[in-house]
Amino acid sequence: MSDDTSLELPFPHRRNPHQNQAAEQHRNWLQRHRELAAVVDPSTYARWDIVELAALVYPESTAEDLALAADLMGFYFLFDDQFDGSLGRRPDQVAMLCERLTAITYGARPAGTSVERAFADLWRRITKGMTARWKARAAYHWEWYFACHPAEAAGRNAGQPPDRDGYLMLRRGTAAMESIFDMIERLGRFEVPQHVLHHPLLRELRQLAADIPSFTNDVRSYAQEAQRGDVANLVMIVQRDRSCSAEEACAVVWDEAQRMADRFFELREQLPDAYRWMELDRAQQQVAQRYADGMALWLAGYLRWESRTARYHLD
Repeated sequence: MSDDTSLELPFPHRRNPHQNQAAEQHRNWLQRHRELAAVVDPSTYARWDIVELAALVYPESTAEDLALAADLMGFYFLFDDQFDGSLGRRPDQVAMLCERLTAITYGARPAGTSVERAFADLWRRITKGMTARWKARAAYHWEWYFACHPAEAAGRNAGQPPDRDGYLMLRRGTAAMESIFDMIERLGRFEVPQHVLHHPLLRELRQLAADIPSFTNDVRSYAQEAQRGDVANLVMIVQRDRSCSAEEACAVVWDEAQRMADRFFELREQLPDAYRWMELDRAQQQVAQRYADGMALWLAGYLRWESRTARYHLD
């Protein structure tokens, strides 16, 4: 897949005007958590354009909140890259680490490791000013994210790709998308009513917005993951199941991602009818629309960043 391609979307990406200010604050955060940042060479990390990613996926946030979003994005990538080496094949050790991180969301103090200190800082800032209900939901989503990493490590030891259903169960956890969508509310300073958040239309929109980047990411990262022995990649699954070449498997996965994107924007057009049928008042409609728009902005911004970042280029 060439690096200048992306899915066709009827919704343009936008960029947050506070990107430069957030970049300086993000550099300070990396310095404060330099042991975590040391997982990756600084020049390599700089080429990933993490602040650019945050600016594209959260274009409407304030400068302070954009810095938080950049720190959060940086944490995801730096945390994930800890498992590229031998640790990534030790599910018992990964489980211990992830248990300690999850405990922070339920009030435990960090034990002192760099990754725990970094996450504790993020969790404090993420939850500031949010309701108990939102915090409980966010804690569950972070638990899901952390708890999937030991299973991913076990999969590397198995040495073969899972079946499609098993892949989706794992990928929907390790992709951390639910916590990313929680941040639409956090950065926008609003909260979607529970009967709206869990309406089937919003749930399907959220699932599509979560799966699409995972599918395109598997295409872009296929070469790197195959090189280091990762197996939780949909391209590998399609290649095995269809007995086809990697290039053909990439095309199959990409086409499925495009169909999902088309479905996302088809459903998005149905939202006004759903609001009417749910008898939402004007304020509830505005909140629901901000959330749906936030997912669309996420898709447009992430796909723009993914098509250009050096993170998915082999050296």
